[in-house]
Amino acid sequence: FYPFLSAAAMLAATATPAFAETSYVSAARMLDVESGRYVEAPLITITDGKIAAVESGAAAPEGVKLVNLPGMTILPGLIDMHVHLDGRPEYGGYSGLQFTDRFWTVIGVVNAGRMLKAGFTSVRNLGADDYNVVGLDQAIEQGWLQGPRIVNAAHALGATGGHCDSTFLPPSFDDKSPAVGDSPDELRKRVREQRKYGAEVIKACATGGVFSRNTAPGIQQLTQDELAAIADEAHFWGLKAAAHAHGAAGIKAAIAAGFDTIEHASYIDDEGIALAKKHGTFLSMDIFNTEYTLSKGAENGVLEENLAKERALGQIQRDNFRKASKAGARMVFGSDAGVMPHEDVGGQFRVMVEYGMTPIDAIRAATINAADALGQSGQGGVIK
Repeated sequence: FYPFLSAAAMLAATATPAFAETSYVSAARMLDVESGRYVEAPLITITDGKIAAVESGAAAPEGVKLVNLPGMTILPGLIDMHVHLDGRPEYGGYSGLQFTDRFWTVIGVVNAGRMLKAGFTSVRNLGADDYNVVGLDQAIEQGWLQGPRIVNAAHALGATGGHCDSTFLPPSFDDKSPAVGDSPDELRKRVREQRKYGAEVIKACATGGVFSRNTAPGIQQLTQDELAAIADEAHFWGLKAAAHAHGAAGIKAAIAAGFDTIEHASYIDDEGIALAKKHGTFLSMDIFNTEYTLSKGAENGVLEENLAKERALGQIQRDNFRKASKAGARMVFGSDAGVMPHEDVGGQFRVMVEYGMTPIDAIRAATINAADALGQSGQGGVIK
């Protein structure tokens, strides 16, 4: 057995403040995720903060900075395709209302650091309030914070009263998401607004969801024309489009509309799996967080309405994950961190294997498959 070390930890161990020198990392072995084979006794050369060379069995030059990791196996930096950095599962239901708005910005800083330490060098943040994660992304890019690379959706688009709207407060609060729309033209404008304020991917809620009030996960909430307008406008601006979709009809509508990834995909049916394969659509199915929600949710303030929805779909989603994976659908790793603790999301690999994936395919879902879904094929998810 070889403990694993991600490329994130490897780079952190060798980095200097200015990335001015060349350094080296050696270990027992390294996983080549493309071939599925191990490279024995790798020597990795890092120059200016980037991997410059990978050799097998070579010795580092004398007098250089060498990080030796005996007994360890090196993996590429992992990619989580569905997170919410400005949330914590400990504050469910109405309990989050006890804090000022900027509390969640600070929470995002902590969560980003924890995900990096867990080996996730890239994350896709699919929905955040008040542009919290836009600011976090900028601070990381400017070098003020350590954290993963973030592909950020800003606010998620949806229908008035739907899963991506604010659904917990009475009319007197007049609380609504700034990204809702109720026609194709309105939703095209919402895409442009989110891009204007920092969105790098567009997320839309095609169906109801678990953690909203008065929405049913299986019910479609945006029309075919509205979904097509969102995906088309996102692609017009050079952005990928991700669809939150639990229900079978909403999944198929989002795939037909041209969305690049389907999030959750809990009730996907055989027709939906075939359609995803035909269009090359990626499925991001968060099959690990059920245990956390059902064991800790009530204690954290999650309402019974929401817990009941999770109980209804959790096992169905896992069974459909097995079916989609076996059928050869394109799968990526997505945890929905925020619903569960960010630092624990690596536990999803175990469940992915339990529900039918081989270990190497589970790792590929969080490396080369995820990089491909981000439009970064050959640039991420590998060590070379």
